[in-house]
Amino acid sequence: MTHVLLIEDDEEIAASLAQVLRQRGRFVSVAHRASEALARLVDEPPDVAVLDLGLPDLDGLDVIRMIRGFSDLPLIVATARDDEPTIVRALEGGADDYVVKPFSGRHLDARIHALLRRERPDRDPVIHVGGLVVDPAAHEVELDGVRIELRPKEFALLRLLASRPGEVVSRRTIAQQVWDHPVSPTDSTIDVHVSALRRRLGETSAEPRYIHVIRGVGVKLVRPAEP
Repeated sequence: MTHVLLIEDDEEIAASLAQVLRQRGRFVSVAHRASEALARLVDEPPDVAVLDLGLPDLDGLDVIRMIRGFSDLPLIVATARDDEPTIVRALEGGADDYVVKPFSGRHLDARIHALLRRERPDRDPVIHVGGLVVDPAAHEVELDGVRIELRPKEFALLRLLASRPGEVVSRRTIAQQVWDHPVSPTDSTIDVHVSALRRRLGETSAEPRYIHVIRGVGVKLVRPAEP
């Protein structure tokens, strides 16, 4: 799931944009001041930042320079300033895109999607299995055209299974590739995450569609049979 940091001093605008982005499957955090944003960028680096230039404690152009001093994350300027000198200074200073207010949350989401696509030319290919779409680079999942929100380990598990459609992935392989710390293949953690992933996909162990557990062997993801 793509983590977006909104740096916007107007609380109403920030809340409106955040709501739309979350509905479209983004994880959103918000900072209303430059100092707060810089701290978040260090402590919880996002996948992309959206910066308003009119912040109360620092000018946005200075914030761009400061961000570029320690990070090359994708950065979109979203502001009411539409004069050419400011746009040029922002882009030359390190911004990757520039959008002028007013704009909709959907417009901003499209900009984010396009920017991440450009920033990751060597990204892992999008995986399609039936109506399931897994985008490893953007950390996004869609089922029958509807975006699904997954926790990080759920996404890692789904990505592993979807990358090997129809193949039984052993519990040992799942333990090694999904968890960074040692997890026993017999650990119930795997079962808990398989069950959670099934719920996200709207299925159950009694009526599986995509995820099938082969008892004592592993788990596989298959294309559902046509009705």
